[in-house]
Amino acid sequence: MSEKTETTGIDLLKEVANVSGKSGLYRILKPSRAGVIVESLDEKREKTLIGPTARVSVLKDVSIFTDGEQESVALADVFLKIREAHGEEISLQVKTASDKELIEFLNHILPEFDRSKVYVSDIKKIITWYNLLSKYIPELFVAAAEEEELAEKPEASEASEEKA
Repeated sequence: MSEKTETTGIDLLKEVANVSGKSGLYRILKPSRAGVIVESLDEKREKTLIGPTARVSVLKDVSIFTDGEQESVALADVFLKIREAHGEEISLQVKTASDKELIEFLNHILPEFDRSKVYVSDIKKIITWYNLLSKYIPELFVAAAEEEELAEKPEASEASEEKA
C-alpha cells in the first residue's frame, strides 16, 4: 500500500474531472469495478457512478492551445492567471456575454491562445469551471498561492544568509 501524500494547490486538479455529456465538474472519489465514483461540485454533492465507456477528462491533464513557443498552457496555469486578474469570481456571465467579450476575456488572460483551436464554447467552460472551483474548492487557489510564495522565498532567504 502506498502512503497517502497531502495534496496541495493545483495538484487538486487531478481529483477534479469533467464528464462528457454532463454539466458541471466532479470530484473523483474512487475507482470501482464498474467505473469511477464521483461527487458533483455543487450544493447537492451527489455521488454518481460513471461507467467505463464515459469520457472523463481530469482537469490536471487539460491545456489551452497557444500560438507561442509552447504548443499549449496547462489549465492550472490559466486558472492562476485568472485568479490574479479577477480574484475569487469572474463576473462575466457566460450566458449573456457576446463572443467578442469572451474572446477579449481570454485574450487578456492568455494573449497567445490559438484562436483557430480554442472556441468560444471552450472559453465558456473555462469561466464556468473557474467559478465552480473557486466556490467549492477554494483551498486549491490558497495552496497554489502559498506554493508560489515559497518558491520565491528561497532566493530572498539565500541573499539574507549571504549578508550575515
